[in-house]
Amino acid sequence: MKGQTQSIKLHLIKEQGFTLIELMVVMVIIGLLAATVVPKFFGHVDKARQQDAQAQIELLGQALDLYRLEKHKYPTTDEGLEAIKTYLKKELPKDPWGSEYVYLSPGGDGRGYDLISYGADKTEGGEENDTDIVSWKNFE
Repeated sequence: MKGQTQSIKLHLIKEQGFTLIELMVVMVIIGLLAATVVPKFFGHVDKARQQDAQAQIELLGQALDLYRLEKHKYPTTDEGLEAIKTYLKKELPKDPWGSEYVYLSPGGDGRGYDLISYGADKTEGGEENDTDIVSWKNFE
């Protein structure tokens, strides 16, 4: 009887873990799921940054309009966005990629000013995540 209880205990101990093959199969499944889900998630992050840049440009544009109402002109390019700091509730923001917004006054095509974020590549032009976000047209 004593020999049977020992063999039952040894048998139960042997069945308590996972084999290396079972662990590897689970890791492969997790890897495949991550490979399909993660790229879709990062696509949404890029679009959210672009929408954030558009919203910040609109808020800076409102502060520039308040400045113009008070001073009867937009700040010059040399004065830059520093001139509107008193019209903002918080400090002057950087774009979502950590760069300064580009401010030009007067703007092109007869606009009073241009505000530009060059996107993720931080250079003029680009497509998708590198698209420039500008004050004179809405981001889609």
